[in-house]
Amino acid sequence: MSESIKYNLDESQIPKFWYNLVADLPTPPPPVLHPGTHQPVGPADLEPLFPMSLIMQEVSTEREVEIPEPVREIYRQWRVTPLYRARRLEKALDTPARIYYKYEGVSPAGSHKPNTAVAQAFYNKQAGVKRIATETGAGQWGSSLAFAGAVFGIEIEVFMVRVSYNQKPYRRAMMETYGARCVPSPSRETLSGRAILDQNPDHPGSLGIAISEAVEVAAQRDDTKYALGSVLNHVLLHQTVIGQESIAQMEVADDYPDIVVGCTGGGSNFAGIAFPFIGAQLRGGKNVRVIAVEPAACPSLTRGRYAYDFGDTAHLTPLTMMHTLGSTFTPPGFHAGGLRYHGMAPLVSHLRQLGLIEARAYHQTKCFEAGVAFARAEGIIPAPEANHAVRGAIDEAIRCREEGVSRSILLNLCGHGHLDMQAYADYAAGRLVDQEYDESELAMALSGLPTV
Repeated sequence: MSESIKYNLDESQIPKFWYNLVADLPTPPPPVLHPGTHQPVGPADLEPLFPMSLIMQEVSTEREVEIPEPVREIYRQWRVTPLYRARRLEKALDTPARIYYKYEGVSPAGSHKPNTAVAQAFYNKQAGVKRIATETGAGQWGSSLAFAGAVFGIEIEVFMVRVSYNQKPYRRAMMETYGARCVPSPSRETLSGRAILDQNPDHPGSLGIAISEAVEVAAQRDDTKYALGSVLNHVLLHQTVIGQESIAQMEVADDYPDIVVGCTGGGSNFAGIAFPFIGAQLRGGKNVRVIAVEPAACPSLTRGRYAYDFGDTAHLTPLTMMHTLGSTFTPPGFHAGGLRYHGMAPLVSHLRQLGLIEARAYHQTKCFEAGVAFARAEGIIPAPEANHAVRGAIDEAIRCREEGVSRSILLNLCGHGHLDMQAYADYAAGRLVDQEYDESELAMALSGLPTV
């Protein structure tokens, strides 16, 4: 049989709880520190930025956190997302591997990001918040929060990394269609943005800079909070609906993955697919190889240092222990804008330190090569970010062919590439090139890590 197979559940099987990996870890992750005192932060330290309900999720050690029914009601618009067996891709690769992909591109914004955007908007609405400031790289998060803001009647302001703002005008249009305001970052609307532009008027921007601008805006008004689309514990928590559904769908397929693959920038879609499987393993279930795939031009897990660092360039955020390239590091403007962050989620970084996950890095042309092969076999054009997971899965399938071993491989296809077609056009025309970061800039950024 060569056609791909879809394994689905009905909407009654949408998870009723988010899964918190912290409850099952053999050692707890290092605490978040106050940048001034270097003492662990408490809920009060975070209250200017987040509603207390999200802060309590951030520090929770409970295994299950109940999903509010109003959030599940909105989830029903696209969840349960489909899980497919990629039979045609298997045939094209001539591999004995069994390749499955969880497809998150069916959400209104076309990616996994609404899983947390809807939840964060709900809790902000409950707290009486009128306005949310945020950042976005490629625009998936910004468009998802814009969608959630429209649902709950919250004003959304998005600082979009300038290089992506220019590369991806339709993401910007999507945010504006949902009613959000989208500003290229660095901008002259904040002190941190003006400071960057005064030094370099043509600065391409970075997620660290955009975070600084959004945090600054949120701190200035009592009716405004900040929202982050990745990295933080509560964001990763909300994404675990992906992995929980996948476990149930793999049962329908009468299979279980030997390998789980996800792309990693800040860590949210990777955590969404991987954490429930890692948790099951820690509770005595089957061992699974879990592979985090990142861009070679912004390789926090494979080249970064595991250290305390700021989450933003202007040093307005607390200090978190993570794999980092340094908060002042500016990655080159490769097309997977959602993966251009200087640090990795503390929980994902902790798993790397515990040896529970593997990490590898690829250049963008190898990833687009995989994305085109996937599209021609399966009919879905992946987002540039998702191409990294596709590349990792294809390489594992090729290894199965070379070793003559059949393994089950599950990847998270975290979004479609319909608004990224210029990148595919550039690839087809030979204009898409592999970009290297500046080694001296990386060394300088790492030399500026805070002393803790």
